[in-house]
Amino acid sequence: MLTKKQHQLLLFIHDHLQKNGVSPSFDEMKDALQLKSKSGIHRLITGLEERGFIKRLAHRARAIEVVRLPEDVPQAATPVPAPTSFAPNVIMGNFGSNLTGAKVEADIEVTTLPLYGRIAAGTPIEALRDQSSYLDVPASLLGSGEHYALDVDGDSMIEAGILDGDTVLIERTDTAENGTIVVALVDNEEATLKRLRRKGGAVALEPANKNYETRLFPPERVRIQGKLVGLLRRY
Repeated sequence: MLTKKQHQLLLFIHDHLQKNGVSPSFDEMKDALQLKSKSGIHRLITGLEERGFIKRLAHRARAIEVVRLPEDVPQAATPVPAPTSFAPNVIMGNFGSNLTGAKVEADIEVTTLPLYGRIAAGTPIEALRDQSSYLDVPASLLGSGEHYALDVDGDSMIEAGILDGDTVLIERTDTAENGTIVVALVDNEEATLKRLRRKGGAVALEPANKNYETRLFPPERVRIQGKLVGLLRRY
């Protein structure tokens, strides 16, 4: 699910490419979306790239390729394959939930977690909350404390073994040690799953994909909303 602004920007870039053969400048994007600064465009571009809708081409000015369009727009999708060299320890299985109707074996102790939606840049966790969606997971995957689940949207953490479509299990916390994979909220509006690094007086949100850049922020702009404790994958 894209935010309204992400959807508008993606269609604007696509239309501009179709008409002019080159992607629009940041100033053109800013004016088209009626934003006050180009920093907002940068956040939207990063979100679209992490979710696999666009790809920025290195060493070329104004070079953005539209990889796919939203499902409500006719398209010929060309998904980018994810690398398969990393072999994480992942729990596979058919765990029951009221979303799928699957049954849980009686001898497996399960815990029901709220499933908040798809985690990607551009949407606060608060906005993802859906009290009608839940997921049953083995209790052995969780420790003490409060937990929730999120579906992963994008490939920014593939080198950590977290793939597009995976479900991550998050322990709710507002603190985390250096190097922990966390759900971070930037500027109270942009939620993202990244590895936390503290560098001097700055907070770095580090992707696990060499195609994406590490982003640095002053500490007051970043709020931790949870840390990764487990991962589910379905086939």
